[in-house]
Amino acid sequence: MTPLARKRLGKILLNTAGILVFLYAVFPVYWMVATGFKANDQIFTTEFIPFPTHFTFEHFERVLTEGVANNSIWLYMRNSAIVALGTVLIGSAFALLSATAIARFRFKGRGTFLVTLLIVQMLPSEGLLIPLYMMVKRAGLGDQLIGLIITQVALTLPFGVWMLRTFVAAVPKSLEEAAWIDGAGRMTTFWKVLFPLVAPGLVATSIFSFITAWNDLIFALYLMSGSEGYTMPVALQYFFGQKGVDWGAIMAGSTLMTIPVVIFFLLVQRRMVSGLVAGAVKG
Repeated sequence: MTPLARKRLGKILLNTAGILVFLYAVFPVYWMVATGFKANDQIFTTEFIPFPTHFTFEHFERVLTEGVANNSIWLYMRNSAIVALGTVLIGSAFALLSATAIARFRFKGRGTFLVTLLIVQMLPSEGLLIPLYMMVKRAGLGDQLIGLIITQVALTLPFGVWMLRTFVAAVPKSLEEAAWIDGAGRMTTFWKVLFPLVAPGLVATSIFSFITAWNDLIFALYLMSGSEGYTMPVALQYFFGQKGVDWGAIMAGSTLMTIPVVIFFLLVQRRMVSGLVAGAVKG
């Protein structure tokens, strides 16, 4: 086999592997959406039906009109949005300030602090459930969305600090020193020089924080005792009843729950691309 033929064969195999991985990742999402539009006789069958032969909006109408646990589905969507956006705003601010301090300053205990962040990130979230639950309750924030937001910030902050630390360290310190020579203060240098260059990393951490807080089930379930404070993942659990599982409603609700995540990702992705281009030009 000639070198050119081997190169073409390698590209074909690589593209084939990429397509298989893509299909493997996308198929569960497609099956969720397709099941939401299937009738019950097509859902509860042993036959493999890849496409709904008769589209129905029955499951979506039931979820949107009847609600869950005597509450409208929009109440749970609102709670999820408040928790997710609050986690992004508060967590991103603390992560950026912490990452800047770690990357730009040398202080006693810096290495220990970084190792501690790494260890906390490696712990399973279930292992932190009881300590965080007790802290939130003792602080008087039980059954409140702000308590759930603080909990999600605590869970996502270590990852955000580690990621943003790399972005801040990659920015040449000479750019900040040049701004100081031109008469800019530390705050002006931070917002005008450093912040635009680390914006792509901030967007990446925001996506991670938003998805983590939006999809969280265990903390929202145990920290919120009243149904009015539940988020969407908890609300979907009500479709698992003693008489059976309403898969149509679950898939319809999951599809509705996925739409805000996709919209948020598309909006933030544009900012990430523009931030990368702006950072390249300023550099």
